[in-house]
Amino acid sequence: MKNLKQHREDYLKQFQTEVYGRNLLKVEEPMDSPTEECGIFGLYSDHDIDTFSLSQFGLFALQHRGQEACGISVMKQGKIYNIKDEGLVLDVYKVIREPETFMGNSAIGHTRYTTAGDKKKYNFQPFFAKNEYDQIILSIAHNGNLTNAHELKKELEEEGVVFKATSDSEVILRLIQKNLDLGLRAAIKATMDKIEGSYSVVGMTRNKFFAFRDFHGIRPLVLGAIDENTYVAASESVALDAVGAQYVRDILPGEIVFTNENEPGLQSFLVRENCERRICAFEYIYFARPDSTLEGINVHEVREQSGGKIWEQAPVEADIVIGVPDSGVPAAIGFSIASGIPFRPVLIKNRYVGRSFIIPSQEMRERIVNLKLNPILSEIKGKKVVIIDDSIVRGTTSKRLVKILKDAGVKEIHFRSVSPPIIAPCYLGIDTPSKDDLISANMNKEELRDYLGVDSLEFLSMDNLISILGSDRHCFGCFTEKYPVPAGVHPEFVDE
Repeated sequence: MKNLKQHREDYLKQFQTEVYGRNLLKVEEPMDSPTEECGIFGLYSDHDIDTFSLSQFGLFALQHRGQEACGISVMKQGKIYNIKDEGLVLDVYKVIREPETFMGNSAIGHTRYTTAGDKKKYNFQPFFAKNEYDQIILSIAHNGNLTNAHELKKELEEEGVVFKATSDSEVILRLIQKNLDLGLRAAIKATMDKIEGSYSVVGMTRNKFFAFRDFHGIRPLVLGAIDENTYVAASESVALDAVGAQYVRDILPGEIVFTNENEPGLQSFLVRENCERRICAFEYIYFARPDSTLEGINVHEVREQSGGKIWEQAPVEADIVIGVPDSGVPAAIGFSIASGIPFRPVLIKNRYVGRSFIIPSQEMRERIVNLKLNPILSEIKGKKVVIIDDSIVRGTTSKRLVKILKDAGVKEIHFRSVSPPIIAPCYLGIDTPSKDDLISANMNKEELRDYLGVDSLEFLSMDNLISILGSDRHCFGCFTEKYPVPAGVHPEFVDE
């Protein structure tokens, strides 16, 4: 079995020569450059550290990935302590009366965003399993969606396994628990061999830490180190920065990293060799923070380049370019640089309102748009304006934004989306469970232009998106209806 250092060296060599055809020798250096499924965070050290504060910092950096609930599990002196509740990260940590209880040598945490299914407290993560003495023996946090969870749940229930939640994440927990007698690594391997879909997972037993990623690496999972004895795994590299960890690499598709009492540090095991990387393209377009680096690619750079590409693809005469905060702003800057049309930060965002795409209720999504954005009237009245947004999903936000600008006296509106049209549901972790919710699946570009009430409309082409990402080895399912794994039937119970 390769050790972590050997895996790291192989990873860098493979990335240099095979993945994106660019020099990535600097990938081992910490990245510092400028959402939403769930965010996961894991921390392990061979000695006691301030897991309470570090997990709080790491999860706070991932708050954009989920704002409904938060939870942590901490390993301390052979015991696991757990807390989870509704609200933002800081809200949940405030209710912890005795922080020292959550100071140990390992912690995992989760910020929750419901993609579908039940939003009750029993679905909050981390999930944990207990023994006959009512002691927690296993805890996990999961980002992704399983496409065969329903069938696996039925199988396990027929074997007598009792489920306490309605989330597909609990299927992962129960499969690992069922096979723990084989040893931790074997239990995780047996689980990965059965589950299908997308998953990045961090977890712990009472004396071990682990993390693993699906065979296509659809959901992101990065690995960092604070020192030679303290490791961090998280959904995005910004969580590493938040705790002072140096980026080591992305955890590979099909890889398990874990601790072993017989060997120092983290060990690495590939369940399958030569897995094909297919990370979700939407991570770069919308989900991830702009200062994150995923698979060696900086998110901010992708967004800025997409603005330049859509100018080349669909030039237009205008007075100013505006970006829809936050993920549309880097693309608007790229559009401005390429076109020479001045960029203006005209749309003022209320920082206390979450993204509309992350609000589960459609009624609330519609109401919240007017609270989120307000234009500076003097900058746009009588002007020809280009609006740059990351995507058009349901069309609700875009239509209301156009109305706001028209009411402010804009002369012309040219709308540019720096993603291709979203035409297909996602079964792998995005809030698009039905074609009925996707406006581009129900209208062609001309119909959508008329619906929005804009003078012109253009989407980034698939060819340009692939060019920016440097590879077609991504999940483009929401744009093409072709998925890297069998889509199956959307599970009745899915969470993250």
